[in-house]
Amino acid sequence: MKRFQRRKEDFVCEYCHTVVIGDGYTNHCPQCLVSKHVDIFPGDRAANCGGRMNVAAIDFQDGEYILIHECVRCRHRKNNKVSPRDSFHTLFALIQERNS
Repeated sequence: MKRFQRRKEDFVCEYCHTVVIGDGYTNHCPQCLVSKHVDIFPGDRAANCGGRMNVAAIDFQDGEYILIHECVRCRHRKNNKVSPRDSFHTLFALIQERNS
């Protein structure tokens, strides 16, 4: 099985209700940065959990911010790069919250 499958899908965020237009790499809501546990490998839709994945931590690697999502249901963790489409207001609010 391929480790990455590009899947261009639009969705409505189940957390903040933002309408998200997918680009084939979209893996979280660009407004609230919440994801959903649907993949084992990116794009495969093979995970049966379906739990909400909140940002548990933020890392900075090779000049890029990385969101570390954790599933509220099963505690699975997954790293996701921050996209230029993501709300930097939300990102920096999360960074400030974790640094206080």
